[in-house]
Amino acid sequence: MKFSKKFTAAAMVAAMILVAGCGGSGDKKAAAPAAGADKKVTLKLASQFPESHWLVQNMISLQKKAAAKSNGTIDIQISHSGATFKDKNMNDAIVSGALDMGLNTVGRWAQVIPAMNVFDVPFLFPSYEQIDKAIDGGVGKMLGDELQKKGVRPLIWADYGFVQFANNKKLCKTPDDFKGMKIRGYSKYSSETIKAIGASSTTMSSGEVYMAIKNGTLDGQISGTPAMMSRKMYEVHKYLTITNNASPEFIVAMNEKSFQKLSANQQKALLEAAAEVRDDIRKQAKSEDLKANDEMKKNGCELYTMTPEDIKVWQAKTKPVWDLFVKENGEVGKKLIEMCTK
Repeated sequence: MKFSKKFTAAAMVAAMILVAGCGGSGDKKAAAPAAGADKKVTLKLASQFPESHWLVQNMISLQKKAAAKSNGTIDIQISHSGATFKDKNMNDAIVSGALDMGLNTVGRWAQVIPAMNVFDVPFLFPSYEQIDKAIDGGVGKMLGDELQKKGVRPLIWADYGFVQFANNKKLCKTPDDFKGMKIRGYSKYSSETIKAIGASSTTMSSGEVYMAIKNGTLDGQISGTPAMMSRKMYEVHKYLTITNNASPEFIVAMNEKSFQKLSANQQKALLEAAAEVRDDIRKQAKSEDLKANDEMKKNGCELYTMTPEDIKVWQAKTKPVWDLFVKENGEVGKKLIEMCTK
């Protein structure tokens, strides 16, 4: 009996130690992930462009970088080709929270915040360095603040290259050389720029421009050279004036509530990923522009590249467009122009 009692007591003590040890070890293992782990979050991002477009490829890069930097807890699901939201209704969806993120033009955002038209005001940012400096500085902050008032965060300001003048009449080196021409603009302010240099502005879809120039109902257009190349515009207009007169940016915008649902670590990971992708886009936008300019030349176009001295002449000629922007945007418009011209 003594042996039995001693054995039973010893067994009970051993069992208590074992349970305590297992319980302590289990608590520690369970507590570690609970304290530091982030819940997986799915973010939906929409784009009008097809998957093959270089900007969408950069969105895929954002997807991968955000996942890697967040240890797999941020899952960005990309809908391309306008499958879920097209450019016309995308911004409303971001503002309302029906969509977490979207890649869209500043032209579309100008329907929500008119001051976004600053990127279409001619000759405010005649170089890649100037536009990036403006976006990283006061211009980006002011427009970002306006977006925040709508509950939207600008995650990436995406460069998309400059727009240039092309025509089928003659090589134009000054604003006056365009007098009397019929030029197609792509927006309100591009049309005002065309009028300011003495040409007449025509509105039509981008898909109609090729035949309009070929048939003689149109003399030229304002557009980016990558778009000109993709539509083989070198077949119908042979003269290209490189002015860098406007830079229609894109924005990867995010619903602010969607951003605030992320943990601090996830927010940091997303912002770091976005900054890296922004820098990649800037390099690629410049590369796409220069490549297209060169290809237009190889395909028979004659090019004139504006000099720094030319810029002053063009700025003076298109000053009425600056004045219109200030008139329509009040104090915000005035401050933006001042920031860009310091």
